Amino acid sequence: MTAVAAPNLTGCNRLECFALYALLQGIPFYAGVGLMMKLIDASEFAGEPGGAAIFIAAASTLHALVNPWLGPRFPHFFRHSFEPLFADPALSFSEKVSRWLAQPKTALQLLTNALLLSVLAVGVVSIP
Repeated sequence: MTAVAAPNLTGCNRLECFALYALLQGIPFYAGVGLMMKLIDASEFAGEPGGAAIFIAAASTLHALVNPWLGPRFPHFFRHSFEPLFADPALSFSEKVSRWLAQPKTALQLLTNALLLSVLAVGVVSIP
């Protein structure tokens, strides 16, 4: 089994990596989880003001902190969420996003997120 070497993240690259994981992977996924919890009317989650926003922000932050650290160490478990391109110090922020969007699996991931969020939003809105 070959392991991917963990990139040495420093300064601005660490912030870019964190932002990309949080914005492109964390927020869409945990927004779907939040809508699902709202749909099943989880009182400890849906009943509190700002409960969903706090959950999404905290979970996305944890997601963005854990993925660059554990992804290279356990590539089998993080194969769907770890993106070594986000931590590449040779690329600018826009190049990282452009190359990530050019990958075939990204289109499937974005389409899945969009459809899931759309279906859950319709479900939440239709609840009286």
